[in-house]
Amino acid sequence: MRVAFCTDTLPPIADGVTRTLDELAPTLLASGVELLFVTAVTPDRALPWRNRVRAIANMPFPLYRSYRMALPIARSLDPVLDRFAPDVVHVVTPSFLGLYGVRYGRRRGVPVVASFHTDFVSLFRYYGLRWLEGLGRRLMRRFYNRCALTLAPSRATAAMLERHGIENVALWRRGVSQERFAPSFRSDTLRAQLDGGAPILLYVGRLAKEKRLDYLVAAVRSLERWGLSFKLVLVGEGPMRAQLARDLPRAHFAGYVPPDQLGPWYASADLFVFPSTNETFGNVVLEAFASGLPVVAVNGGGVCELVTAGRDGVLAPPEDPVAFAREIRALLAQPERRSRMGEQARATALTYRWPEVNERLLDCYAQVIAAHSRTASCASAVAPR
Repeated sequence: MRVAFCTDTLPPIADGVTRTLDELAPTLLASGVELLFVTAVTPDRALPWRNRVRAIANMPFPLYRSYRMALPIARSLDPVLDRFAPDVVHVVTPSFLGLYGVRYGRRRGVPVVASFHTDFVSLFRYYGLRWLEGLGRRLMRRFYNRCALTLAPSRATAAMLERHGIENVALWRRGVSQERFAPSFRSDTLRAQLDGGAPILLYVGRLAKEKRLDYLVAAVRSLERWGLSFKLVLVGEGPMRAQLARDLPRAHFAGYVPPDQLGPWYASADLFVFPSTNETFGNVVLEAFASGLPVVAVNGGGVCELVTAGRDGVLAPPEDPVAFAREIRALLAQPERRSRMGEQARATALTYRWPEVNERLLDCYAQVIAAHSRTASCASAVAPR
């Protein structure tokens, strides 16, 4: 099997998409699948499969200058894909590059699979562009309905796609690396640098409006009013960092931490706090679980499918940061319950294994290729001679 990926992001960019691709590529290669990544990113020299990557012309993404948007030109890129001769094209982002992948598949009679990672249209409201949502939904529907299959990472996301008129939706979940994330990575040295003896509340993710960090700020202010002793640690970068530094003067901002160095940050914390309701899945929640860390999250999006309230975490109402703060206060006051939930969180994470996840994707590829072959054979049989 030969698979061509069209993706605007690859390592060293750190987000849920690149975590997924970084786990997927070695598995597919080990299964004998030939891969080609067309992307906007020049791969890190340390990337084991960098020889499978073709970087093309690109420009900065307007909302996140650290991200790039590929600018594909068919007359120069078509020969590259023609030489590779893919059996299936996998488009990862609904961008210029993703649209090129869809069109290439149509021109060459190659089936196209899309994976849905971020609901970009839902982000418009956070940047004063709510008036664009209707148009965005129409374009999204047109884009994904030109693909043979759209893969959603959670049931909630699959249902959302279907509500917006997207057909042929299937489930492709995510896994978590048991080697990178485990309680054994706990570091007393790191804790001593951060907390001075206080419990650590950890957030990992982009520092951006769509992560609903204003909700977290409100919850933290409630905890401070109640006189609770704790240290908030935020790992990640983003456009809200300066504002958050003003709003949360007692917090520790770790900045960007490479994915292979995140394990000690999770394992050394006491609670993972995550206010976002816009996640299509919630990779960071699984990473916290794998590290033995209970999660305080908000009941919305893909995260609520990962957290079993009262077992491995708790879920607060989407519009009630005071309730979120109460859940944090209750767990910090009950170390035995917190420890028990951490053990259960680890058990939950062990059920999300990348090999099984990636085998599911291989099955989807095979089914799409077989269906396309049958359709092509039928069309050939009925064509006038």
